[in-house]
Amino acid sequence: MWNHWLLAAALACGVVAPAPAGAADSGLATVAAESGNAANVASFDGVVEAVRQTVVAAQVAGAVVALEVKAGDEIYGPEADGRREVAKSVRALLERTPGVVDVDDSSIAAAPRTVLLVDRRKAALLSVSQQAVVSTLRAGLAGEAATWLHDETKYPAAATLQLPAERQGDLDGLLQLEVRGAEGKLVPIRELVTRSDTQREQPTHHKDLLPVNYVVADMAGRVDSPLYGVFGMRNELAGIDTPGGGKLDEYFIRQPSDAWRGYAIKWDGEWQVTYETFRDMGAAYAVGLVLIYLLVVAQFGSYLTPLIIMAPIPLTIIGVLPGHALLGAQYTATSMIGMIALAGIIVRNSILLVDFINLQVRQGVDFKQAVVHSAITRAQPIMLTGLAAMFGAFFILDDPIFNGLAISLIFGILVSTILTLVVIPLLYFMAYRNRLSALTGLAVATPTPAPPVLPIPPSTPRGTTP
Repeated sequence: MWNHWLLAAALACGVVAPAPAGAADSGLATVAAESGNAANVASFDGVVEAVRQTVVAAQVAGAVVALEVKAGDEIYGPEADGRREVAKSVRALLERTPGVVDVDDSSIAAAPRTVLLVDRRKAALLSVSQQAVVSTLRAGLAGEAATWLHDETKYPAAATLQLPAERQGDLDGLLQLEVRGAEGKLVPIRELVTRSDTQREQPTHHKDLLPVNYVVADMAGRVDSPLYGVFGMRNELAGIDTPGGGKLDEYFIRQPSDAWRGYAIKWDGEWQVTYETFRDMGAAYAVGLVLIYLLVVAQFGSYLTPLIIMAPIPLTIIGVLPGHALLGAQYTATSMIGMIALAGIIVRNSILLVDFINLQVRQGVDFKQAVVHSAITRAQPIMLTGLAAMFGAFFILDDPIFNGLAISLIFGILVSTILTLVVIPLLYFMAYRNRLSALTGLAVATPTPAPPVLPIPPSTPRGTTP
């Protein structure tokens, strides 16, 4: 089986080629080895080795086809001609947009097409079957295995009959081929078919049972994100005229609900992948924040303290976004992963400060003094753990995929750590300076006024009347 695959690859690569036109008296060519050695015609060993060398050479030369998700547009509408017209307008707009390259659409160029229809009545009168006509035409166009050559190998080689290379594109030469009827009479195919000249049919694509035309492109240059290309051409997109004079509707995350009423464009491809990625990560970020809040509530027994502890989480944006701008990097999915990781790191630093303040207050230290001591005492371990995480991220800073994660961690930890040492003590002091009982767990005793002392009347001697 592998030898058959290799033989097919040899034919495609040019290792095995058709013989010259004069190789056969009947005008049909056989397959011969390019080396011209007749002994190698039936031998697969030389063919297999030549194909392997050709494949290796193609790999060395970089002949590798890579698949890539591009920014794609989906054109919906009630009529095929209208969809193609809108697709051509969108393609022209993409070609005019700076930074957009490799623009293409799903339609094909208009090309003539010749259809040969078998005249069933004539074929029946001449006792020629339709299968015989089709088989002869196929043999003239693509070739047909007339016999098999056997040697000492496991699989035989096919001896293929086909028209010479210079006559394969000649329709008159193809129609001169003859077929044999039931009575043994040879009949030219020209007498059995009717020629019809038409245009090549346009391909029809469907997505979720809706007819659609595709327009694809890619971004190149300094900015390769499809978002910039999409939003850079939206203003001109409104100026595209649709068949019938209607408005070209625009969709970003879903298909049009009714594609039969008018024409619409749906941004798809890499934009759709980007949207779904950040949507899912945003949902994961929200779930993570809720879980962190519940855990801190269970730890401190308060609904206000977790809000103070999680307050520095938005401050990571102050470090993450300027960090990407400073290094000229784009905000990617790995950057979002870094922000999710920063939420846990910042909460840990905040818990260290808040827990230290609570311990100091329960030991009788003044609340204001405990807040000041927390920032002084906990600054060193917080800074050391932050520096350790930053140094670890430096090793993936030059990675083409995870550099966004490294930038988020480095700049996010740097800025948020400094702000945490300032923001958490201030917020905690403002929230609990008049609610110390919530920290100590004991009611603060308020002085109660003593009862009035009544004057004692002077005592009189016994036996005397006052």
